[in-house]
Amino acid sequence: MKVLVIGANGKTGRQLVGLLGESASHRVRAMVRDEEQVPALQDQGAEVVVADLEQDFSHAFDGIEAVIFAAGSGAHTGPEKTESVDYQGAVRSVEEAEKHGVDRYIMLSSIAADDPDRGPSAIRHYLRAKGKADERLQHSRLNYTVVRPGGLSNDPPQGKIEAAERITDLSRRISRADVAAVLAACLDIENTSRRTFEILAGETPIEEALQTV
Repeated sequence: MKVLVIGANGKTGRQLVGLLGESASHRVRAMVRDEEQVPALQDQGAEVVVADLEQDFSHAFDGIEAVIFAAGSGAHTGPEKTESVDYQGAVRSVEEAEKHGVDRYIMLSSIAADDPDRGPSAIRHYLRAKGKADERLQHSRLNYTVVRPGGLSNDPPQGKIEAAERITDLSRRISRADVAAVLAACLDIENTSRRTFEILAGETPIEEALQTV
């Protein structure tokens, strides 16, 4: 499949682009806001398109068969920016996918997006925005997957996770590298279709965990 990664210059997005750039079964188009970001992503094997999630980015979807939304304003931004990127931008990307006949859509969300009271009070505006975007996707005609990781780290990949509809022990974190690997794996694992699940570091190999989620 030809896969559009939205948020390709983010910490998780860059690792995801690298994985897809090495894939024998997928081609990756990386969407970035800044021309200066183009060469580094091209070096990872990506076709790069410059587009702003807060402007018209419809041209990024031409010829695309799958979308992975990995963009985010960041949990520490104010409510206005969070609403613009994490909710409105995500919803517009779902609508563009529908308009362009894209079937597969994978959303990078967050644990507690469905219940912000489970998360820290300082980021509840972020969790609410994520949750609203998830709901729009879940009610779309798209073949969706919503992936909700817990706290993120920059640790090396472990290749093992816990995946479940809801995880109660939130004391663990998960590396961005493992989150990127989960997003890439969801493209090929049919069991993740039309599913919403949470992930944290665990003891089960990624593909095995996704087969049983």
